[in-house]
Amino acid sequence: MVRELHLILSSWNLALAAWRTELHSLACWLEDMNKPMSTIELLIDSDFVVGHGKGMELLNATVLDISRTDIPVLIVGESGTGKEVYARILHRLSGRGEEPLNKLNCSILNPIQILQHIQDGSPTSSGTQPPGTLFLDGIDDLDLSCQRALLSALPETQGQQRTHQNFMRLISSSARSLEGDIEAGRFRKELYFRINGVCLRLPPLRERREDIVGLLDHFLQKHAGDLQKTAPELDRETLDALIAYDWPGNIRELENLARNMVALGDSMLAVSTVRGKWSARTPAPSPDRNLSLKSAAKAASRQKERELILEALERTKWNRKRAARELQISYKALLYKLKQIGTSGTETHN
Repeated sequence: MVRELHLILSSWNLALAAWRTELHSLACWLEDMNKPMSTIELLIDSDFVVGHGKGMELLNATVLDISRTDIPVLIVGESGTGKEVYARILHRLSGRGEEPLNKLNCSILNPIQILQHIQDGSPTSSGTQPPGTLFLDGIDDLDLSCQRALLSALPETQGQQRTHQNFMRLISSSARSLEGDIEAGRFRKELYFRINGVCLRLPPLRERREDIVGLLDHFLQKHAGDLQKTAPELDRETLDALIAYDWPGNIRELENLARNMVALGDSMLAVSTVRGKWSARTPAPSPDRNLSLKSAAKAASRQKERELILEALERTKWNRKRAARELQISYKALLYKLKQIGTSGTETHN
C-alpha cells in the first residue's frame, strides 16, 4: 500500500516538475517584459492548475499560449474548479499584468453599473499604458438587459490595436456552457461570440481522479505549515474512498477537507463528512419486506441524526463545542454520538 502511494506521488511530482520546466521557459520573456518573478511563483503555487492528465496538460499549454495575447477568454467550469485562479494567471502573464484586474460579480450588476464600471476602467485618450483586465465572474448570471448594456460597451472588433490601447482585456467565467442558454433565448448570441475568443473548459475533479492524491498531499502540507501542525498520514482504504468520491465542490471541497484534517489532527473524523455525503447521494436499498415500521423509523432517525451532526460540524469549522451548542446537546453527548457513527471521539481544542 505504501509503495502504491509512493508511485502515485512520484507520478504527481514528475508532472509538477514538467510544469515548472514549462514555467521556467517563460522567465526570459517575463524579464524582457519587466515582469516580477512573483508571476512565476503565482503559477507554481497555484493549487488548481497542476495536473498530469492529458486534459490538464493541454489546458495549461493553451493558457501559456494565449496569456500573452489580448484575445477575449471565456472560462467554463463548475464551482470550485479554479475559474478565478486561471483568470488571474492569464492577467499576470499578459502585457497588462502590472495594471489592475477588475473583477465584477455579474450576479449583482444592473445595466448602469456595467456601463459605469467599464467607463471607470478605460483610460483617457492621453494615457500611454494599456488598461488592465476586466474579469466578468459568472457572466451566465447576467439578465438580457445587462447583456445588452455590456454588448453596447464592448469594442466592435476584438484583437485590433484599438482594443489593446483603449480597452481592458476581457476574461469571462461561466458555471455552465452557454450554448443551451443561447438556444433557450437566455443569452445573446452576438455577446457570446464577442466574449468567446478562446474557451477554456476546466474539468471537474471527478474527471481528473489521477490528481486527487497529489492535490490532497499538497493541501495537507500547505495547511500543516500554515497551522504549524503535523499533516496526518492516510491509509490506502481512506485514499481509495476519497478517489471514488465525486467531489461536487471540486478542488475547493478537497482543500477544505485537507484543512479540516490538519486542524483536527483526525483524518477519520473529517473523512466521515465525505462518506456521509456519499451515502446521502447513494440510492437507498430496496426495503426489507420483513422490516417493521418501528425498525424503519429508527434507522431513518439514525441517518438523519448523522447528517445533522456532520452539517453542524461543517458550519462550525469542526469546532465540536460550538457544534454541540448548535445541536442543543452536551459536549459529552456529541462525543458519544461521534463514536456511534464511526468517528474518533478524541477531543480537539480549537
